[in-house]
Amino acid sequence: MTIGVIADTHGLVRPEVMELFRGVSLVIHAGDIGTPDVLSILRKVDPVRAVRGNVDKGAWAESLPETDVVECNDTFIYLLHDLNTLDLDPAAAGMQAVISGHSHRPGESRKNGVLYLNPGSAGPRRFKLPITAALLRIEETGEITWKVHEIA
Repeated sequence: MTIGVIADTHGLVRPEVMELFRGVSLVIHAGDIGTPDVLSILRKVDPVRAVRGNVDKGAWAESLPETDVVECNDTFIYLLHDLNTLDLDPAAAGMQAVISGHSHRPGESRKNGVLYLNPGSAGPRRFKLPITAALLRIEETGEITWKVHEIA
């Protein structure tokens, strides 16, 4: 199963993202969506799971959870916007991955067997940071591989 992972769009969905996500089974958005149109556009690719970020305000955003758990092939992914607000031990909770956004900086690390992935920002350029999104692959064995792609 391949998952498109995106964050910090701030109201912008680039054509390069749509091309990158072509053929994925699911899109995960780690918050700071910006407008409900972003989710509508992403849903043209495949189903979307999204959490609310700190810029997501208004009635449309109130229906979005602050955190979510996504299950794919018996693999559990914890989704939140700001990793600094993580209020559980992912390994103890049975998570294999934590996906977050907020920093606008792509990055990945492992701690206690849990993958921590930030796809970076796919929205308007901020400072000199790259414009990025990620593809996450979950094998039937539960093995997780990923790649962060610079898209603009």
